Amino acid sequence: MSIRINDQAPNFTAQTTHGEIDFHSWIGDSWAILFSHPKDFTPVCTTELGYMAGLEPEFKKRNCKIIGLSVDPVDNHAKWAGDIEETQGHRVNYPMIGDPELKVAKLYDMLPADAGDSSEGRTPANNATVRTVFVIGPDKKIKLTLSYPMSTGRNFDEILRVLDSIQLTAAHPVSTPVNWKPGDDVIISTAVSDEQAQEKFPGGFKKLRPYLRFAAQPK
Repeated sequence: MSIRINDQAPNFTAQTTHGEIDFHSWIGDSWAILFSHPKDFTPVCTTELGYMAGLEPEFKKRNCKIIGLSVDPVDNHAKWAGDIEETQGHRVNYPMIGDPELKVAKLYDMLPADAGDSSEGRTPANNATVRTVFVIGPDKKIKLTLSYPMSTGRNFDEILRVLDSIQLTAAHPVSTPVNWKPGDDVIISTAVSDEQAQEKFPGGFKKLRPYLRFAAQPK
């Protein structure tokens, strides 16, 4: 099953470093980021998990929970967390899902259905496709997916930027242009007429084309 933007995020029950969770119940009324890893004790993922631990307060400000996944048992995650804190300088306080039967990895189309049912004996190369970031909204729908090769560390500052954009555009009839950063001008939705735009954006807007109008970011 392919996972696309606006699809319902598949629900599951799994063991984590914080105990058993029902994924949708765990998300609750929050936003969520699920990011996956092909194996415990892998070098690039160690840096990623540590960096996300340092960014967690920023995600909390945005009502967004973080949860990691690795296709290894939870006991391994707990040992790995010690290495992450020691080498990266941040304690991992968010839960990490254990997926030793590969159920979540297959449910989210990160591994094929015929990948087997055990992480035992599998190498990071076998699990190379378990390197995906999912941003999920309070409505439990997929808002973003990004997949990376094992040799390239993910840019979680970019994930934070994308979350800011998604939350802004969910609340206002705007889009964000190329390389947008919080505080930059935004694009007014084509569904909004010029007359409506004058009401919604009292500071005015710049009309480059009928379909391309810029305004200051709504507060």
